[in-house]
Amino acid sequence: MKKIFTTIFALQALLVFSQEQEKMIRQIYDNALSKSKCYGWLDHLSNKIGARLSGSAGAEKAIQYTKAQLETLGLDRVYLQEVMVPHWVRGEKESAYIQVGKEKTSVSICALGGSVATPKNGIAAQVIEVKHLEELAQLGAEKLKGKIVFYNRPFETGNIEAFVSYGHAVDQRYLGAREASKYGAVGTIVRSMNFRLDDFPHTGAQSYGDIPVSQYIPTAAISTNGAELLSKKLKENPKLTFWFKQSCETLPEVLSYNVIGEIKGSEHPENVMIVGGHLDSWDLADGAHDDGAGVVQSMEVLHLLKKIGYRPKNTIRVVLFMNEENGGRGGEKYQAAAQVNNENHIFAMESDSGGFSPRGFSFEGDDEAMKKAMNFKSLFEPYQLHIFEKGHTGSDIAPLTGKQLLKAGLRPDSQRYFDYHHAATDTFDAINKRELELGAAAMASLIYLMDL
Repeated sequence: MKKIFTTIFALQALLVFSQEQEKMIRQIYDNALSKSKCYGWLDHLSNKIGARLSGSAGAEKAIQYTKAQLETLGLDRVYLQEVMVPHWVRGEKESAYIQVGKEKTSVSICALGGSVATPKNGIAAQVIEVKHLEELAQLGAEKLKGKIVFYNRPFETGNIEAFVSYGHAVDQRYLGAREASKYGAVGTIVRSMNFRLDDFPHTGAQSYGDIPVSQYIPTAAISTNGAELLSKKLKENPKLTFWFKQSCETLPEVLSYNVIGEIKGSEHPENVMIVGGHLDSWDLADGAHDDGAGVVQSMEVLHLLKKIGYRPKNTIRVVLFMNEENGGRGGEKYQAAAQVNNENHIFAMESDSGGFSPRGFSFEGDDEAMKKAMNFKSLFEPYQLHIFEKGHTGSDIAPLTGKQLLKAGLRPDSQRYFDYHHAATDTFDAINKRELELGAAAMASLIYLMDL
């Protein structure tokens, strides 16, 4: 009989505990949808500051702005963490055309991040179209030397999760110039990383790896419409010429900062939980989705916790990382400092997939940590979050380590993300206020639950 009463008491305690969690999450959502600041913060970042590429004046303005805004929230500490970052600049707007005989057809291109410039008068050469990097070895230097390699592998349309298609296509952008250079190519043109057929080229990082600087060749992205046209014309006339011109360059590294704010834990201040996004963005637009949304949602998490009067048991930090787009220096520096300070990180969450309607979370951790996360799934079902699964969580928190560390990544709906990713279309008017706030509420709710 005693055992039965003990079991009943335990079940009643769990029920009360669950009801308290449901009540707190409801309170978080109510405040997020009526009193949040994230949309206004993003408006300022996008429309008053604009592009925030590492090393730029825009990045420095964003650092000072977000630090000032965090200081208004009544946090226990707000500070800057020094980090040296690369400083690549695009220069004049790029130009390109396809030439068949005397006929010239202009197409939209943009230099890829880290690329070298073309000669002052541009580069003109015949084009070799390939789908995969492996084709280069089959063609060899005999067919590639002196040519422009055109990488034209579209996104796979059959994947429901858009990031899977991105992952299967992005190697041609990141490694394309390096590999083509080995066979004597004079430049590369890469199909933009998106599903939609449009006239907006999408930039992004590329790497020359360890090849000598003397072998660096200019590389640019071409819009999907431009890629379709170039491929069509190549079939009609394989001897056509492609000309492009860009004036980008890499300048000396610049001192920059991660922006950090924290609420000290009331019971276990030595345990650290972080939530963050990357403050830098590419330079073609204001980076509203990538990753202005993640930045302001992460700031909003701490604002919401303060708003509802919640005192966390563990220390909670917001970290706005610098240089995710073209180096990852911010995440690396944060991890290095954590090791030096012997900090114990138990949870880390990142938002870097756009400001669209949240669908759930991906997780990285051991079985015990994963089990704890999965126990919370039912609490999110009333808010239409259903994805709770293992998967990539974020590039900035990737370097972070800890014995009992669980990592999480916000998973918004991904279908429209690559319409904007790294393109001139990634502007504030592409943000839906309510979707942005729902993402912030989901993140704050998970932080609250992981703090229990």
